[in-house]
Amino acid sequence: MTQLPPAPDAPPAGRTIGQSAQPRTELVRVAQPELVRRAVMERTRSRLLVAAGGFALLFGAVAARLADATLISPAEPKRLAAMARQSQPPAEHLPGRAAITDRNGELLAVTLPITALYANPSEVQDAAGVARRLVGVLPQLNLERVTARLSGERQFAYLARALTPREQQAVNSLGIPGLYFEEAERRIYPQGRSAAHILGGVDVDGNGTAGVERYFDERLRERRGMDLQLSIDVRVQLALRDAVQQAITDYNGIGGAGILLDVQSAEVLGMVSLPDFDLAEPARPEAVAPGQDQQGQNPRFNRATVGVYEPGSTFKLLTASMALELGTVNVWGGYDASRPIRYGRFTINDYRGKGRWLALPEILAYSSNLASAHMAAAVGPQRHREFMVRMGMGSRIGIELPETALPLIPRPNAWRDINTMTIGFGHGISVTPLHVVTGIAAVANGGILRQPTLLARPPGTIAEGTRVLSEGTSATMRRLMRLVVTDGSGRSADVPGYFVGGKTGTAQKIGANGRYLQNKRIAAFVGAFPINAPRYALYVMVDEPTPNARSHGFATAGWVAAPAAGEVVRRVAPVLGMAPETERVAEIQAGLAIAMQPARPRGGPPTRTGAAPRPAAPTTQAEAPRRTAQNPALLREASIAPR
Repeated sequence: MTQLPPAPDAPPAGRTIGQSAQPRTELVRVAQPELVRRAVMERTRSRLLVAAGGFALLFGAVAARLADATLISPAEPKRLAAMARQSQPPAEHLPGRAAITDRNGELLAVTLPITALYANPSEVQDAAGVARRLVGVLPQLNLERVTARLSGERQFAYLARALTPREQQAVNSLGIPGLYFEEAERRIYPQGRSAAHILGGVDVDGNGTAGVERYFDERLRERRGMDLQLSIDVRVQLALRDAVQQAITDYNGIGGAGILLDVQSAEVLGMVSLPDFDLAEPARPEAVAPGQDQQGQNPRFNRATVGVYEPGSTFKLLTASMALELGTVNVWGGYDASRPIRYGRFTINDYRGKGRWLALPEILAYSSNLASAHMAAAVGPQRHREFMVRMGMGSRIGIELPETALPLIPRPNAWRDINTMTIGFGHGISVTPLHVVTGIAAVANGGILRQPTLLARPPGTIAEGTRVLSEGTSATMRRLMRLVVTDGSGRSADVPGYFVGGKTGTAQKIGANGRYLQNKRIAAFVGAFPINAPRYALYVMVDEPTPNARSHGFATAGWVAAPAAGEVVRRVAPVLGMAPETERVAEIQAGLAIAMQPARPRGGPPTRTGAAPRPAAPTTQAEAPRRTAQNPALLREASIAPR
């Protein structure tokens, strides 16, 4: 083959001239859109790598957890344990203060969680403006008071102690800096006014201020979750309050009191003082003039345990018990009530007296001051005072309340004949209603004086006590108490089937100057039922009743207190499970019957009759007894209403 000659411009064979021996790379120009696209792809690739790494870690953790649950530490035992815990009831929330219930478990006081609103005034910019906005959503707040609390450099100030969830949300929606919420607790009294004086109440910090809340304050704070069960029955409490309130309304009284007491267990089933107050309202000082607490103008004043009053003719039951126990009289004996007893320039007289000698049943049925004074005088001042002290009339009642009063009783060296005569018919000594009903419970229950209690006791409990009367004296007194209700001034207290026995008592009130107040009296009834086998003692009192047309112008206890007592028995007896006796009425009446002038039994002891005391020499003003228990005004020239 013929080889062609090289081209004229071809480089010499075997070498290059002006050119690299490596291949030539040509430059290519890339447009801007392409560069953007490539950058986006790079970012996407980076994100995918990060996401892939995250998923790898997640799946790795899941795999490790599964390996632990199935191979290393199986989950079955833990699951069973968790199921066992879920099957148990949740732990109960323990409030900061124990609840209080009545004897049947009805709540009287309970602590509930609440939300409180407070502020840091140093963080509040416009106190007046913030106060206006708060009052707009919480109208119960006082604008001036809130403004004052939000002003100044203080670090803390309460604005509202208890907010509802809706109120809390409304305040929170305001978005005001410097306002904060606090979880707290509040004492609630579901029964309102019922047992207000017994419960007493607490302050804003939950500390007891009065009543059992104060008496058991430490126990209620330390034994959380353990209810304090009281002896009172809410149903009895309401019935007792209604009956006393109705008597106050009917006779335009300024107040009253009522007590129902178990004569065997000494439990107080009901105790009211009127007027009362609502425990749901915050405690505040009452608008009462200084020194008027004794007159009962303050609704927080407990007439049942703090008010001291002359018991009037209800004390004739104690005088008769004393005379029978000490043997100075018997049921067929008696005393002269035909002439007034004059002591110096003062006179003891009867209210509508019979003007003749009276046997013991007549003395109580007709409520004779004269015969009762003779009966006490026959015992003598020393033995009389000893008996009254033994019956608990010389000291405070030991009940679980901080509010108890000391009786006003003459000192031993000041107890003279005149004191014995006046105290014999219930004047010259001042005691609380709880003293009276406790003493009469002992007269009716067989002669055992028991200290009353506000704590519930097991059913059928017979409380320990002190024997103050014999069984025989107590049995005689039950017959005499029944006679007063069937044939005396207590007729309006009788309730068919329940055999009420008791005694009425009307006593004039004493003013600040130690003198009796005209037309101001205490009307009371004390007794027990059923008197043939006493279970409960009852006391009802109305303070300063006024006569009306229904009572024919009278405002004595027979018209005022006795009907109220009958209403209490009528309402509470069925509540307490007592059915009226209908089958053995004649038998029971025969067992309780006693003649107004019993005949002396054949071969019995002679009739014991106390002689009238000799008139004493006129006393000087310095020798005259002093206020209440030593006040000669007790014997002023006028008759003292006994009924």
